[in-house]
Amino acid sequence: MKSRALQLDNIEVDLKIEPVRDALGQITSGLIVGNTLYQNQALLLSFHAGDLKEAPTTGIGLSDALLEEDLLKYRHEIRRQFTADGMDVKNLDFYNIDTLKVDANYVNS
Repeated sequence: MKSRALQLDNIEVDLKIEPVRDALGQITSGLIVGNTLYQNQALLLSFHAGDLKEAPTTGIGLSDALLEEDLLKYRHEIRRQFTADGMDVKNLDFYNIDTLKVDANYVNS
């Protein structure tokens, strides 16, 4: 299921680790697993095509939108990328560079 996976600590893709030790001081667990919907959306929005070696066409490159006047191509690309990742995009509001609202969830999650 795509909606649950290892959690990232930041957008630089560091794994979120919170070590839990037993009475002897040995680590018994530590990798955080949880809901990844918003994490995956943020990664898709921030990655540029070519950033992921394993998926060279994945990534919207939203930072480039700062230089654009027409955000139509970004709205289309957000829908395309989110859908390709298994999300159902119910609503997308991105007509102003200062406001991005996306209502999308993984199908069957």
